[in-house]
Amino acid sequence: MPSSPLPGLYIVATPIGNLGDVSTRAREVLLSADVIACEDTRVTGHLLHLIGIKRPLLRHDDHADDAARARLVERMADERVVLVCDAGTPLISDPGYRLVRDARAAGRMVTSIPGPCAAITGLTLAGLPTDRFLFAGFLPAKAKARDEAIAELAGIRASLVLYESGQRLGPCLAALAAGLGERDAAVARELTKLHEECVTGTLGTLAARYADDKPKGEIVIIVGPPAAVAPATHDDAAVDAALLNALTDAPPARAAKTVAASLGIPRERAYARALALTGKA
Repeated sequence: MPSSPLPGLYIVATPIGNLGDVSTRAREVLLSADVIACEDTRVTGHLLHLIGIKRPLLRHDDHADDAARARLVERMADERVVLVCDAGTPLISDPGYRLVRDARAAGRMVTSIPGPCAAITGLTLAGLPTDRFLFAGFLPAKAKARDEAIAELAGIRASLVLYESGQRLGPCLAALAAGLGERDAAVARELTKLHEECVTGTLGTLAARYADDKPKGEIVIIVGPPAAVAPATHDDAAVDAALLNALTDAPPARAAKTVAASLGIPRERAYARALALTGKA
C-alpha cells in the first residue's frame, strides 16, 4: 500500500486468537488510522496494546444511529477511518455493513484488508466439501424459530457453516440432527489458539457428545451437504408417510419443503401430495 494512505474507510481483519496472524499490511493501516471504529473499545484497546499500537478509538456497532454513521462518513473525506470488530473479519456476522453502504453512497474510498475469519478457518479444518458452502451465522436462540431456520437450510446442497456459543452448542446440535438427519459434521473451537480442536462425526454423535458439555468461547459448526438420493426410490406411499409426519406441526408448504429436502425429491411433487393429504388440492 502507498506510504501515505488515502483518506477513506479501511476494513481490517484482526486475529481470532493468535496474535501472529496480524498481517504486515493490517499493522500499517492500523498505525496510519486517524480513528479506529470498533465494537468494544476495551477489546480493541487491549489488542492494540498487545501489538504495540496506540490510536484513537471510537465505539461503533449495530446500535449506532444514522447521525453517528454520517459523522464517520464525513470524516472519511480527509481522514483514514479503520473499521474492526472484536475478532476476525468485520461484517461477517458482525456490525458494519451500514457504514460501508453509506461510505460508498457518499463516494468515499473503501478498501478491505483481508485476514483471519473463524468461518473460513473452521471450514478448512473440517474435512467436508468446500466447493459450495453457505455461511448462516448464528441460528435463532428460541427453539421454534431455530427449527424453522434449519428447515429452510435443509434443502441447500452445500456445506453449512454456523456460529454458536458454548452455552447453546448442545441444543443447537440436537436441533440440527433432528432437522437435517445424520449428516457428517464438525465442531471447531479455540481456533488458532493453544487448545484448538476440531471434533468430527455425525450430527447425532456430536449432539450426544456435547449434550451436557458447555465449552468456552465461540464455536464454528460445519455441516456437510445432504447426500444425493434418487427420487425414483421413493414411491407415493413413502412420500405420504413422511409428509403426514411433517404435517403434524407444519403447514403444507413448509412440510413439503422439509420432506423434499430429506428425500431428495422435487418440491413441487411434495407440495402437491401435501395439498392432497390436507384436502386443499
